[in-house]
Amino acid sequence: MITARAAASFEPVGRSVASARSFVRDTLQGWGFADIVDDAVVLTSELVTNAVVHAGTSADLLCLRSDEGVRIEVADRYPEREIPLQASAINMGSPDREGGRGLQLCAALAGRWGVEYTPTHKTVWFQLDLPARTVGTRAAGPALPADLLPLADGRVRVAVIQIDRTGHITAWNEDAEDLFGYPAEQVTGKPLTDLAAWPHTPGTSTGIAEALQLSRWEGSYGIRAANGRVTPVYASHLRVRDTGGEPSTVCLLVRDHERAVLQTPLRVPASDSSTTSEGQSTDPFEVFIGYPAPDDLDGLLQRTVERARDMLDGDSAFLLLATDDETELEVRASTGLPSARQRFARVPVEAGSGRYGSARMPAVHDDLTAVPGAVPLLNGTGMRSVVTVPLKVEGRLTGSLGVAAEAPGRYSNEEALRLQFAADRIALAVESARLGELERLRRGSLNFLVEASDLLAGTLDRDQTLALMAQMTVPTLATWCAVYTIAHQASEPYLSYVLHEDEELIDGIKSLLSKVPPPDPVPTPGARVWTAPAEVAHQAALRSSMRSLGLSGGPTHQVTPGIGPTLATASAVGGETVVLPLVARNRVIGMLTLGKPTDEHFRQEILELAEDLSRRAALALDNARLYSERTAISQSLQRSLLPPELPDIEGVEVEVIYRAAGEGNEVGGDFYDVFPIRDGAYGFAIGDVCGTGPNAAAVTGLARHALRLLAREGLSGPAVLERLNSAILDEGARSRFLTLLYGEMRPQEDGSAELKVVCAGHPLPLRLRQDGSVEPAAEPQPLLGVIDDLELYEQTITLDPGDVLLCVTDGVTERREGARMLGDDGLADVLTTCTGLTAGAVAARIMRAVERFASDAPSDDMAILAMRVPGLHKD
Repeated sequence: MITARAAASFEPVGRSVASARSFVRDTLQGWGFADIVDDAVVLTSELVTNAVVHAGTSADLLCLRSDEGVRIEVADRYPEREIPLQASAINMGSPDREGGRGLQLCAALAGRWGVEYTPTHKTVWFQLDLPARTVGTRAAGPALPADLLPLADGRVRVAVIQIDRTGHITAWNEDAEDLFGYPAEQVTGKPLTDLAAWPHTPGTSTGIAEALQLSRWEGSYGIRAANGRVTPVYASHLRVRDTGGEPSTVCLLVRDHERAVLQTPLRVPASDSSTTSEGQSTDPFEVFIGYPAPDDLDGLLQRTVERARDMLDGDSAFLLLATDDETELEVRASTGLPSARQRFARVPVEAGSGRYGSARMPAVHDDLTAVPGAVPLLNGTGMRSVVTVPLKVEGRLTGSLGVAAEAPGRYSNEEALRLQFAADRIALAVESARLGELERLRRGSLNFLVEASDLLAGTLDRDQTLALMAQMTVPTLATWCAVYTIAHQASEPYLSYVLHEDEELIDGIKSLLSKVPPPDPVPTPGARVWTAPAEVAHQAALRSSMRSLGLSGGPTHQVTPGIGPTLATASAVGGETVVLPLVARNRVIGMLTLGKPTDEHFRQEILELAEDLSRRAALALDNARLYSERTAISQSLQRSLLPPELPDIEGVEVEVIYRAAGEGNEVGGDFYDVFPIRDGAYGFAIGDVCGTGPNAAAVTGLARHALRLLAREGLSGPAVLERLNSAILDEGARSRFLTLLYGEMRPQEDGSAELKVVCAGHPLPLRLRQDGSVEPAAEPQPLLGVIDDLELYEQTITLDPGDVLLCVTDGVTERREGARMLGDDGLADVLTTCTGLTAGAVAARIMRAVERFASDAPSDDMAILAMRVPGLHKD
């Protein structure tokens, strides 16, 4: 039965994925289901990504709460996309592949999942079951003298009442009839609320409806008896299912002063409750660890080594946990040892022949100086004698516990047996805590990778990708990182980015790494240790220390100012450093370097997470490289379609403003050109190819270059356009119709300019006279690229001193704001205000007017060509 519902829709944009995650997280936390929030967020993120990114449609998200758990449905509007069926044996592919990963996660994390299709939608759903919660723990109380036992009546009556799911009484035993005076037939079928006075427990605000829905509840309240009085009772409620599968509640009730019969005793410290009259502990684990036991793995391990050291009166103790394959042991806790230097270091389980070389058996070493290297963890620590015992769960090695002393011969088999007994008591608790930590790390890793994938997918800029890669690594995975990139297979790795959690150390680390040969670009997956930075750092620190002591010659005060940063830098990179290859499309494109400032080793889980991140980052970095290369090629080709600088025409001012529509486009369907034809004559053109973008730009290049070539052959304007028309039609399916204003201009000795123009389907040029009047300067003729037999003619125009000829493309006149359009009349009105302005000022005023006419970005290419014959005096 559905008890709650929440729904939302998200647009097909990248930021919707993060919004969907927040929506699911807030919804489930509001419902009180914090235990399953992480799994739900990860699955939702992948499915919404499939909808809004891969399918390219909006996503509808529905969260349903029921008694069994939570069901989440993600629907998109692309039902044709194929999804593997659960029952089929189809391979969903590698987890590293971007596609299909959401379904793999559903199969791994969800209790149930599936896919549903409709003619317009495809819905992927999954259900997460609520985790089983321990109802409570009953503890045995200590033995007490008779005078301290609780009082009860001669006969203790326990009323047993059963309530159905609606709160009505279905069963009423004889003790209930004796306690409250009602026969069973009188109360059966009535709501319990008719009899209960709720609540009487101090500090309890739980209502009867809430209490009857809980899996277990204990407390006191009152029952109105048949005589009208309220009888205080203590109740214990247990939620069960009847034979028909319907939920019901069994209520056990006693008189309130007899509550000890039902009440669960409070758990007290082991020192008070777990010791018998003979003084023997009933819980060896709690005696060894102490009460309360730490609830986190690191705390539990640290408490364990401290107790083990004290128990055997040792100088140090250590605990190592085994890897899943039981081939290595990882240092996780120690006391009395340089833990920072050894933490997370790994040693083999089988370190040599014989029982003393295996961590699977107890071992006692009387004197480590006689067997150097027998316990690598203790090398150089001054410890002489040591006892180690294995931690095992169901016969499987899970770790090793050891205690060491500085004196030789401190331990014997008796101490080994005592330590083994303690290890057996704590092994299960340690393994349970370890598995809990691994589960939390797994969930955190999935969330981390989901967020990282979103961020990396949100940019195609190389520098920004490098910065994101480093920022996701520091400080989450490492203290500092460096990214090396490889431009080509034959080129050397280049240090491209450095980041440290302390920004003041970045320049010093960059300088230090620049003096170190870069790591080899090995394509082998996984992290490998790189010792060169630490070695150079140690050498630099030594030289700085010697200079500070005046051992390198010269006055000490002259080198002192440089000592601080050098030592700080050396300390920052003096720890363990690992390198992970960045491999994309079967090629090493760089290396990701991670470092720590101390000898503390990287955890294997962190390295595995870093490896997953490096794969995603490498693909994003390579995509950014490809995008940058293709953008550069596109821009170079586009710039080749633009005319060179405008010629300097004596006696005529010429100005052009050009705007191509679309992000990243420098050339579109509009074009212009002004070029010399022969002595004293210049050609000019402004045109508009049908459409925008690269396809239109291709015809633009054809038209512009053909115009120059034909005009310089001495052909008249109509002949030039007729031949261009034939060239466009010869393009076949790639041809596009073209509007074009073409003309030849010849400045005259009297200060005027003679123009011969042909307007083939293009917006008519406007002539602005000195008196402010505006009129068309040509007649319309057929456009190009439509018919074969094209007959055109040219018209002659004389521009007097002070006159302006304005030529534009339809992107200017068709500028829209809602239902309004600038139009030819609006353009003419703006032009009338330009009397006395230079050609550049006229073009700029026209462009400002067009931009201000509408708030939206222009959707069409625009070109403005203004030519002005100056007067006798400069304006």
